[in-house]
Amino acid sequence: MARMIPSYFLPGTPPGEQELHRALADADGTDDWTVLHSLAIAEHVKKPEGEADFVVIVPGRGILVIEVKSHLSLDYRHGVWKLGNDAPTARGPFKQAGEAMHSLRQYLLKKHVDLRSVPVLSAAWFTAIRARTMLPGSPEWHDWQVLDSEDLRNGAAAAILRTFKAGLAHLDQTTHVAYGGVSFDEAAAQRVALLLRPHFEAGVVAGDLRRAREDQLVHFVEEQYEALDSMADNRSVLFTGPAGSGKTFLAMEAVRRELAQGHRGRLLCFNRLLALSLTADMPEDRALTVGTLHRQLLDIAGVEPPADPLPGFWNEELPELAMEGVVEAGEDAAADFLVIDEVQDILTEPYLDVLDLMVKGGLGSGRVLYFGDFERQAIYDDGAGRELLRTRMPHLPTRRLTMNCRNLPRIGHIVNKFSGLNPGYQKFRRGDDGMNPDWQAYRTGSDQTPLLLDAIRKLREDHYQLHEITVLSPLAEGSAAASATDPWLRQILQPVTGKARRKGVLQYGTIQAFKGLESPAVVVTDLNRKLVPGFESVMYVGLTRATDRLYGIIENDTLRAVMEGKL
Repeated sequence: MARMIPSYFLPGTPPGEQELHRALADADGTDDWTVLHSLAIAEHVKKPEGEADFVVIVPGRGILVIEVKSHLSLDYRHGVWKLGNDAPTARGPFKQAGEAMHSLRQYLLKKHVDLRSVPVLSAAWFTAIRARTMLPGSPEWHDWQVLDSEDLRNGAAAAILRTFKAGLAHLDQTTHVAYGGVSFDEAAAQRVALLLRPHFEAGVVAGDLRRAREDQLVHFVEEQYEALDSMADNRSVLFTGPAGSGKTFLAMEAVRRELAQGHRGRLLCFNRLLALSLTADMPEDRALTVGTLHRQLLDIAGVEPPADPLPGFWNEELPELAMEGVVEAGEDAAADFLVIDEVQDILTEPYLDVLDLMVKGGLGSGRVLYFGDFERQAIYDDGAGRELLRTRMPHLPTRRLTMNCRNLPRIGHIVNKFSGLNPGYQKFRRGDDGMNPDWQAYRTGSDQTPLLLDAIRKLREDHYQLHEITVLSPLAEGSAAASATDPWLRQILQPVTGKARRKGVLQYGTIQAFKGLESPAVVVTDLNRKLVPGFESVMYVGLTRATDRLYGIIENDTLRAVMEGKL
């Protein structure tokens, strides 16, 4: 189904627009389409202001501006249009659509959108009549620009694709641009949608806000690319910032820039699930290796972990084996660059020693970009990693990211309070939607299933689907989700795998394993400070995974301590 913005139409919307809205909302094969309805145009080419009935944005195809006419009758003669009972006019639907198209095109050009390979077309849709057989041929419009009631009945999406195909063929014949190979990918399409309707969240329902989250994050993080630009002259840089400040997005952008320059390198992180996500999001390129530090060290050493590794295997033996592998491979083993996400979790002497051999010039003069959160996200050490980094690289330039791009403000404020962040989040890129996180207290040893069920029910009432909800716990065994007593919950709950989420499945996992990832809605269970070492740090990681909705199931005494600031 296409993403409709807004997802509803207001009372008084013309019937034809209502019909087309429903048809596109229900159309199959349009999951990556974005449809803007009733888009106001402040800078219209012919009027003080105007409106586009529909703007359909389709990756791989282009942008189609549609003027909709619901009238039951049509009369066109001598250059004058008579639609239903409306007054005669020389400004017909094709001219209206064309003017709206040119207005939006000029606006996108002002926003520095490269439209040389993005077709922007216009059409008129007569939803109540068979206009394709009624309208005579005319030099004022092309046959492919006419859509009608039969198209609405037989499939709106198919009719739009037909229009794109014919329109692209026309442009290929009449312009110097070969539109046959449209380079309009999904990311570019999302950016166009955000530029055309950047503040639509104030007037839409929660479902639209949720579906816009990823678009918002991409757009907001792009604004922080200047952090990379400002540090471009430094061989090595440490980028720091709390959860949600866009570090992982910047790490991926840094890798793309290195690849564009023909460099060969590695993107490393600590968390396995984050590595799976990075692998899926980064381009397939022989010059790039993506994965966890441990996986990459195993590959370099040419070994697999023992079935029952001793405590020192990962932290001591494996780095030594990898160093031997790098030395044996010679200069070819050293990469042109390293980009390291979650660096706070891998700052030990053995790891830094092997990383020093994995990049040309070493850590001292090689191209190495570090991204880390030293607030409370270093949950795997005693916090000494930052000092070790200072000792090994005393002149390492640092750039701090301060803007929260991920979480809604009320989630961020709760994180400040519950995790004792100092100074904590000060600025939020996303607007406040007025919804507070929800907290439910339980007694130690009691069944949390009823509280978990209640949280899931509230989220579903808020139009969140099961696959958009993640249940997290600090416990690896015996968590509320793993031991749920409700038959329905046991049926739909599945462990987090790192793969694409399936509809109808409610994922659960540990906070530690989910670090570096995010979910539209999160329910955090088993929050008991007496059972969780490093409770504040673990809680910080868990709460910051939620982008839009947060529910917490917290032990009575822990909740009281949090509220009184006595953790």
